[in-house]
This record gives sequence, structure tokens and C-alpha cells, in this order.
Amino acid sequence: MAVSAGTLRRPAEGGLWSTVWEWLTTVDHKRIGLLYFWTVLFWFLLAGVEALILRLQLARPDAGVLTPAVYNQLYTMHGTLMVFLVGTPAASVFANMVLPLMIGARDVAFPRLNALSYWVFLFGGILLNAGWLAGGAFDVGWTGYANMSTRPFTQSIGANFWVMGLIVLGLSTMASAFNFLVTIINMRAPGMTLMRMPLMVWALTVVFILVIFAFPVLTVALIFLWFDRFYGTRFFDVAAGGNVFLWQHLFWVFGHPEVYILILPAFGILSEVIPTFSRKPIFGYSTMVLAMGAIAFLGFSVWAHHMFTTGMGPVGNFAFSLSTMLIAIPTGVKVFNWLATMWGGRIRWRVPMLFAGATVLLFILGGLSGMMHASPPIDSQQQDTYFVVAHFHYVLFGGLVMAMFAGVYYWLPKLTGRLLDEGLGKWHFWLTFIGFNLTFFPMHILGALGMPRRIYTYPAEAGWGGLNLLITIGAYILALGILVFAYNLLRSLRKGEPAGSDPWDGRTLEWSIPSPPPEYNFEEIPVVHGRDAWWEQKRQRRVAPVGGGSNGDPHAPGEGHQPGPGREVIHLPKPSIIPLVLALGLAVAGVGTIYHPAVIALGLAITIGAIVAWAIEPPLQGAVHSKE
Repeated sequence: MAVSAGTLRRPAEGGLWSTVWEWLTTVDHKRIGLLYFWTVLFWFLLAGVEALILRLQLARPDAGVLTPAVYNQLYTMHGTLMVFLVGTPAASVFANMVLPLMIGARDVAFPRLNALSYWVFLFGGILLNAGWLAGGAFDVGWTGYANMSTRPFTQSIGANFWVMGLIVLGLSTMASAFNFLVTIINMRAPGMTLMRMPLMVWALTVVFILVIFAFPVLTVALIFLWFDRFYGTRFFDVAAGGNVFLWQHLFWVFGHPEVYILILPAFGILSEVIPTFSRKPIFGYSTMVLAMGAIAFLGFSVWAHHMFTTGMGPVGNFAFSLSTMLIAIPTGVKVFNWLATMWGGRIRWRVPMLFAGATVLLFILGGLSGMMHASPPIDSQQQDTYFVVAHFHYVLFGGLVMAMFAGVYYWLPKLTGRLLDEGLGKWHFWLTFIGFNLTFFPMHILGALGMPRRIYTYPAEAGWGGLNLLITIGAYILALGILVFAYNLLRSLRKGEPAGSDPWDGRTLEWSIPSPPPEYNFEEIPVVHGRDAWWEQKRQRRVAPVGGGSNGDPHAPGEGHQPGPGREVIHLPKPSIIPLVLALGLAVAGVGTIYHPAVIALGLAITIGAIVAWAIEPPLQGAVHSKE
């Protein structure tokens, strides 16, 4: 008889403190995925509140809801949160939730490094927002353009917290990237070759490669800015021989690969959800993989299309216009493959599929307006108008956030063991879809009418008041949809319908194990014989789910899955408080660079002590998994 799914779980004894301690010390990738998820959700809600306040100010001409200074701080921090605290960690959220399960691994390569990446992310986010409590947040815009962000032009302490927060967040993102790349390379199940990996795993692989090459460039730019602000260097001061465009080049060499760091997890989600609910294999698997690789390569060749109006000249404009048009080709390949997968399929319009289908539509609209900006003359007219705001949100909210909702409805039941309510989910979808389009589609028209972005107010005679009121109404409808989602989440944790092991008739290995998965993921490491490994095994009746049949029946028979005799020792990672302490030390040192050298010394002492403890702490604990 095989051991039950919960045999190796540590007992939850000791009440509330014991539960809190388990979460503080966890190195289980599934729990870390949930920590990432709830933290990202908090930042998402905060960024949404900031956006709603901005829309109140712009709902009518000559409004006085906000002062110009507070308006600038709100739009800067809204953009920063959405890009760096919601979009960027999306890869880490879903990688922790399901990547080891999808490749048939019992864990990630470096469990403590994985925990460290979360705690550094948490403290980095707190640092980024600490300016609100210290006299005022950063107010230059989420791109932080120099020399506006240097000390002569921005003396607020919020700018210091913004720079240090992004440096710390970069450490978190890099740690996560190295951990998951090593996991993907070294820990795939037997038989899972690279061209048998699920497309979600391929998407995350490309994301983490982009992170490793792109984030150091941003870190260099931030260090230059830090030295200018604190130590009298003048990297961006033209009068001292610096170059004000240096920041723009460094930022966008990072920033355009960052766009694909944001959107590729969405591509991976769509590539799993659409085949599952179309009941068909993905159309053109190999071309999808090649398209992701092409996007990664070309993503580093298009950065200066953000700089068409800086006077690069015709040669530079032509080169970056051409590369921008070229990158639309692999992106278009993916869109056509998703549509071809749906064509002729027996589509089930469950909530994950509703969000996936809407994502394809909205991303196409965002991509079409993006292609307009590939033309320097058109871009010169639209550069600083609301047309760009509309394009950006159609790509990143319509393309990323909508796909994230699809992924949450699809995979969160695997971790919690409970389905989200379908009725509430559809209310969430329609309110979000309608509210989104009411909010952002009219911005195309406002941009064409000449309304600049980043303005605090506008006169009544400009004729923009009616559309701005419609946009504000749409924003609050969108917010209502998000509230329904939040309620659905909380309700499902207590009253949600049990998910079973395979509620969607899934295609990949995570659906072969119980929901929620045992701590060790797989009782026996699966052997993969092709793409869509679990779907093929169910159809050919080679194997039943570990701990449950293909329909969630724990007594369903399975062929070819007979536990052998003997005893196996499964080594589980040891819970550890050290990643939290090490992240705290880094955060304290970061605060010290802003306030006082003594605080730096304290942070470094904590950090060094944690590193020493990390080196001597045994990383593994053994657990006997018995079989008869």
C-alpha cells in the first residue's frame, strides 16, 4: 500500500504561533508561491486605489481633488507598483506555484534561495513605498528619467527610497531567475526533453534568461543615479561632460526586454489554458517555442523605439523602426497558433477560458496600436499623448493582468484544493472586461485629440471632459470587478467546492497528483513519454493519478503504476528562518544608505551573520516514505 499524501507533512501543532512560524520559515515552493501571490495581490490593490484617486482628479476639468505634487507622486508610484511589484513578479508567482509540478520535480533546485527571493521581494516593495511615510513618494514618473531624478531637481527622500527599493527588488528577481533556470535544466522528470516541456515552462525559461541579461543593466543605471544623488558624481549632467540620454539608453535596454519579462508568463498561461479548454493539443508547438526564442533575441534590439523623439537621426530611427516591426512576426505567430488551437475545438467557456480568450483579443488591439508606434513620424505625434497610455494598458493590463486572472482561476485550486466560484468568476470577468474597455479605449481618442499624458488638470474649453468622465466611470466598474474577485478568493478558501486532483481534465503533470499537493509533490517521479504527458497517460490508461484517479477518485485503477517493495528516503528541505533574516539585513543596510552609516553597519552585521548561519545550517531533512 502506498503512503498517503499527507504522511510527510509536518504536524501543525501549537496554535496560531506555530502556523505563523511555519510560514516564516517555509522553503516549500508551493507555500512560497502563495506568499508571492498574496503579496502581489496587495500591491495590485494598492496600485488600483492610486489609479482610482488619479481618475477622480481627471474626471472633470479644473478639478482640485489633488495638489499637483500629490498627483505626480500617485501616478509615479502607480506605474512603479504595476511594473515592478505586480508584473515582474508574475513569473515568480506562477513558477513557484506550478513549475516544479509541471516538470515532475519534487522541489526547486535551491529551496532556501527561493525563500530568500520572496523575502527580499517583500522588503524591497516596502522600501519602494516607504517614501509615503517619510515625507513624500517619488514624483518623476515610473521611468525615473534623469536628470529630473538627480538631486538638484528632486530632493525628496522618496526618490532615495525608490532607487534603493528597485536595487533590492533586482536582487530578488535575479535570485529567482537563477533558481528556476537550474531547476528547469537539472530537475525535469525522466523522458521530459526540452521539446517535451509544457509551453508554460518554456515561457518561464525565456523570462528568466531575459532577467539575467536585462536586470543588471537597470542596476547599473540605478547605481549611477545613486552616486549622482549622494556622492557628487555627474553621470547625467551635460554641463559636467555627462550625458542626459545615458539614463534613457540604460533604462530602455532593460525596459524593453522587461516588457517581454512581463508578457511572456501571460503567453505561457494562454498556451496551457487554451488547449485544455479547447480539448486539443496546442497548434504548432515547435513554432511556439521558436517564437519565444525570437522574441527574447529581438527584445534586446528595439529599445530605442522609445527614443524616436530624442533626435537620434534617420539611421537610428530606421534601424529601430525595422526591428520593432520584425518583433511583431513571432508575436503574431503565437496569436495565430492560439486561434488555430481554438478552431474546431470543443471549447468549454469556463472562467479561465473566458479570461484567456479576452486576453488574446485585447492583446491584439494593444499590438495594433504598438505597430503604429513603430513608425517614427506617427510616434512623434503620439509620443506624449494619452494614445500611448491606452496602448501601454491594452498590452500590459489587457495582455498580462487578464492572463494572470486566467492562471489564478486555473491553477490556484491545485494549491488550495478548492475551486473558485464559477458564477462570481463570470461576474468578475464581465465587470473587468467592460470596465477595462470603457477605461482605456477612449484614451485612444483623447490622445488623437491631443490630450497630453501626465497632466494634472485641463481646461474645460479643451473639450476632453466628457471622455474623461466616461474613463473614470469605467475605472470604477473595473474596480468593482476586482472587488468581486477578492471576495471570490476569500470565499473559496472557506466554502469553495473541492477541486479534486484534475478538475479541468488537464494535460500536464501537475494534474496527476492530489489537490493540494503533498509536501514532496510526487510519491513516485513520473516517466514522460511525450508532450501533454498526463493527458496522453489518461487516454492510453497507462497510469492513474498519484493519490487519485483521473476524475479525482482515490480508488480508480491504473495500469502500469504499481508500487514496488522496499523503503525510499525522500529528502525534504529543512525549514529555515535564515532567508528571512538575511533579507531583513539587506533591507536594513539599504535604509542605512539613506539615513546613517551606523544603520548600514547594523544591516551588514545581520547580513553577514545570516550568511554564516546559512553556510553551516544543514539544508535537508530526511523522511521515510514506506511502500509495501
